[in-house]
Amino acid sequence: MTGAPVDRRVLLGSGMGLALGSVATARGAGLPGATADAAPRMSARDFGAVGDGRTDDTAALQAALDAAFASGRETVVTIPPGTYKVTRTLRVRPPAGAAGDLGRRSGISAQGAHLVSAIADGGNVFEFVSASTIRFVLIEGLDILGGGREGHGIYIECDHKDTYFYNFCLRDVVVQNCGGDGCRMIGNVFESQIINTYLRKNRGNGLTLGHGTHGGILSAIHVFGCVFGDNGRHGAALINNCYDASFHGCYFLLNGRFGLAAENGCTLLSNCGFENNHTAAPNFAAGDAGIALSSFGTLVGCTGYSVFNQTLLLRAFVTGRLVMIGCTGAGDGNARHAGLAHFTGEHGAGITLMGCTGAVEYGEGLDGLEVGGPIGGIGFAAHWQSPNLVRLGDYRLWVDAKGRLRLKRGPPAADDDGTPVGA
Repeated sequence: MTGAPVDRRVLLGSGMGLALGSVATARGAGLPGATADAAPRMSARDFGAVGDGRTDDTAALQAALDAAFASGRETVVTIPPGTYKVTRTLRVRPPAGAAGDLGRRSGISAQGAHLVSAIADGGNVFEFVSASTIRFVLIEGLDILGGGREGHGIYIECDHKDTYFYNFCLRDVVVQNCGGDGCRMIGNVFESQIINTYLRKNRGNGLTLGHGTHGGILSAIHVFGCVFGDNGRHGAALINNCYDASFHGCYFLLNGRFGLAAENGCTLLSNCGFENNHTAAPNFAAGDAGIALSSFGTLVGCTGYSVFNQTLLLRAFVTGRLVMIGCTGAGDGNARHAGLAHFTGEHGAGITLMGCTGAVEYGEGLDGLEVGGPIGGIGFAAHWQSPNLVRLGDYRLWVDAKGRLRLKRGPPAADDDGTPVGA
């Protein structure tokens, strides 16, 4: 985490968060059907939405969204089961500043509703762009089928220094065949979840998460049980220097390039699978890893498997700490030489592998601490400059350029420092 989101959370968790909650309660109490536990609901059918797959429902759906969010009140828009043709972007844009603040449950419930895009000008299918502080929005059940000529399927943005979009949940959503990303979140979007969502066959990335360009910091995004497959570029990408996202029980398969591309690191990957990515590569020799990672990361119980062009589970340029626990990398057929990981990075980077299986390669001057694995035991570094030397109390052990084991109290200052203790 960077300093900015930590400070922001302290602020929101105290006075501002309480103030928003009290304002929201007051507003909710004045709405028909409002209770202490549920936001009032309005149906898109009441605004003329038909859902027969032939009628252009864009205007009716937009009218329902405008009525629900334009005033900044807490309302859930329900879209009944049906097929809704959409010919231009559906936008949620609450008023800027305090007039658009939301602090209680609101959102869109669309279980059984299918949005079929006929957008041909590169516009997104659905946008939620906020210039106010919004909390507890739930978007569930949207099923978006693109035509390939629109932009992103779902676009969420809150790119301002002093407004925030948080405690948000995207759940049970399907986005396929869009011309851009399946879903893109940018800016001050944080402490939020993406659950049981299926982002497949989009021409861009399945999911893109990124800091904004005007001070918005994306952080603490947790992704559970989602599938990112057959997308034209990456299954998921962390861009604009963001890194504080975690993926749990997700699957990344058959994407054109990497299953996950994390240019500045990734907080946590647990029990995730990466299979047969790099479909855009002509063959195994031109392929690459399931994950491209820079800086740092933690992987627990992740697997990489390939019979085509995916060559490794992980390719990482490490500058900080990278830990892999119980991970595997393997392949069959043309990908029988697929392995676990290839590491390059800055000297002094800390790499630790525990109980992992699969071939590991290190760039020049780099090594790791390996515990267990196929050959068992503990593998320490041998170079005198490595951070992974054997430590016995205050003493360090290493192997010098002549193959001799050397011992010194404290870190060595040169290859021939200390005392030879064996050949």
